[in-house]
Amino acid sequence: MTLSTVICIGMAGSGKTTFMQRLNSHLRAKKTPPYVINLDPAVLNVPYGANIDIRDSIKYKKVMENYQLGPNGAIVTSLNLFSTKIDQVIGLVEKKKDDYEHCIIDTPGQIECFVWSASGSIITESFASTFPTVIAYIVDTPRNSSPTTFMSNMLYACSILYKTKLPMIIVFNKTDVKKEDFAKEWMTDFESFQAAIRDDQELNGDLGMGSGYMSSLVNSMSLMLEEFYSQLDMVGVSSYTGDGFDNFLDAVDDKVKEYEEFYKAERDRILKEKEEKEKDRKEKSLNGLMKDLGLSDAQKKHNHTDGHESDSSIEVISDLEEGEDDGIVARDEDEGVEREYTFAGDERMTGEVNEDATPDLQKRYAEALASTAKTASSQTAENIARYIRE
Repeated sequence: MTLSTVICIGMAGSGKTTFMQRLNSHLRAKKTPPYVINLDPAVLNVPYGANIDIRDSIKYKKVMENYQLGPNGAIVTSLNLFSTKIDQVIGLVEKKKDDYEHCIIDTPGQIECFVWSASGSIITESFASTFPTVIAYIVDTPRNSSPTTFMSNMLYACSILYKTKLPMIIVFNKTDVKKEDFAKEWMTDFESFQAAIRDDQELNGDLGMGSGYMSSLVNSMSLMLEEFYSQLDMVGVSSYTGDGFDNFLDAVDDKVKEYEEFYKAERDRILKEKEEKEKDRKEKSLNGLMKDLGLSDAQKKHNHTDGHESDSSIEVISDLEEGEDDGIVARDEDEGVEREYTFAGDERMTGEVNEDATPDLQKRYAEALASTAKTASSQTAENIARYIRE
């Protein structure tokens, strides 16, 4: 039994939380309860029991108060704080992977807070690199009966697909209010969508498509999205009645197979390519440093004498000196501090320090700098040579 992850994303008001509640109930009725995660820190109540809830560890109102943020900024910051512990979340889910078939994740209603933030990418990448992961893009079907609104929503879905690089299912929600047949027809038949555009222009005039430029733009985008539509599964569901959820689960199973066959291989290839590039970069950096310090010959002689290569795990100097800050130096707190001249009583020092003003000072400074640089270079060379010998 393989645990698969379903990340529910959609515009505010599209019915994500209700969809989550109905999907949870549907799976429990089939005796396969899901592992549920809530990532919306601002929601007051959720109509389902969550195994992991961001609200247990992040207090949304406290974040607003402590960081002086508005609603959206507090959501992003809450997700950022939560993402710092994503390894623990993944560990908890991994422990339960033999007990569950599905892990379903609810995201904030402010879609941009999750999709376009660094924390959203970290959370998505962490799950996708550990479990087969599918994006369920929830669409409010009644509100997308207009061609322009529909096109805007599809463009957003397209951007999410290419941002996450994960299998996606377009879920037309609220089909108890309006059937999704018109949307499926627009996605599979270009001529049908063109007719809908003309009808919208005739019916609404300036209130519809507007200028001729807008009509031309929508036509062009609809042609471009034909390839995008071909990679999607489309499912109509009603979170109110529970209709269509068996079809949704079938689509999830198909996308999990697609993930294993195509997406996982592509992700592994990209990660391997990144690792190789990073390895080459470190090797070039080390070689350049050794050459600058004149240690290349010493290293070769040492390797030839000992009959073995040096420890390849030590690739850069910073690897030997990792500490709490790891090379990050805090900036001086100079706000409100008034700078003073070193020689305040000397009239010559009231202006710029140069050769005309203080030639002796410049000479002493140059000599001291040369001496310090020579000493530092010698000490660094000795340290590196010692590490090589060891």
